[in-house]
Amino acid sequence: MKFVSYRDGNTARLAVLDGNSVIDLNRLVPEVPFDARAALLSGVDLLAAARRAIELAGPNERQPLDGLALAPVVPEPGKTVCLGLNYYDHAAESGREKPVYPWFFLRATTSLLGHGEASPLPLVSERFDYEAELAVVIGKRARHVKREDALDYVFGYSVFNDISVRDYQKRTPQWTIGKNFDRTGAFGPALVSADELPAGGAGLRIQSRLNGQVMQDANTTDMIWDVAETIALLSECLTLEPGDVIAMGTPAGVGQSRVPPVWMKDGDTIEVEIEGVGLLVNKIVSEVQP
Repeated sequence: MKFVSYRDGNTARLAVLDGNSVIDLNRLVPEVPFDARAALLSGVDLLAAARRAIELAGPNERQPLDGLALAPVVPEPGKTVCLGLNYYDHAAESGREKPVYPWFFLRATTSLLGHGEASPLPLVSERFDYEAELAVVIGKRARHVKREDALDYVFGYSVFNDISVRDYQKRTPQWTIGKNFDRTGAFGPALVSADELPAGGAGLRIQSRLNGQVMQDANTTDMIWDVAETIALLSECLTLEPGDVIAMGTPAGVGQSRVPPVWMKDGDTIEVEIEGVGLLVNKIVSEVQP
């Protein structure tokens, strides 16, 4: 099953995809909250609710996907935890050995944007870089979870582009500031339920393409810490709640490691595609002076 969050005025509403039709869940199955995170937190069986909504939906309850403004698939996660250097080849191109523990950092909600939305090239930097990533959306509360049980806590997967402002990222030993510029964490277009993909999202081809040119081309099997181990490690330290997001790191080929470096610029189109999960597309536009 595939879900999207679409913009309805100032609200982002959860919907199920049926082919190229978008069906608002709350309007047909009122026990499902209209917000993606609230729906996951509610404990309602979203897959059953989605099947019911598809059965009930007549022509008037269906909207064409084309032309809809999409929000991040979880517009306001409780937390978005990201991994750095989680592919062997990316660690190597960054001049580092395999980390002995994941390099975790957090993203704020204001840094997220949806499929098709423009990401602003900052006024203060030209070192604007792409990072193709698999996103994990948590479906059940997880604390002190064993690795062998960890995938039971995953609701589904999506595509993430961890767009980074490299000079700001490197101004401090902690990466937070360079990873939290407004509208730099692209997330979508769809949330694919875990039952539709291989366990842990393993074995999937992952690519980024800048203006049609392939920049990254790898497989999620190449991750140093897989989804199950990452959930187990995080749950040793903190509670993962339904609607929380984990961005699983990027493979080699990022712009900063190329010779000469490749930075995204005004007018560029960046695509991130993961086999079976989806194609995330965003334009780069110069930030407007306030």
